[in-house]
Amino acid sequence: MLVLAVALGAAAWWWFAREMPRRERERAIASEAAAKQAERADSLYRWRDAAGNLHVDQEPPKGVKYERISRTPQDGIEVDGNRD
Repeated sequence: MLVLAVALGAAAWWWFAREMPRRERERAIASEAAAKQAERADSLYRWRDAAGNLHVDQEPPKGVKYERISRTPQDGIEVDGNRD
């Protein structure tokens, strides 16, 4: 019985030693993809067309130089409409 328990313990150790690094890599890849998707979801894209008109959209334009801007305001910025 003791030999069986030791064999099962060794088999479990071997299985988890093999699986854990692979799962860790998969989680890291998924985490990177989620971070990129979240960053893109929080972004707007601003560019000017050939006529000089300003465009802002959720999708980046193809073949045109654009600027990525964040939808969320930065902390510490206060908007005041009074100008002297």
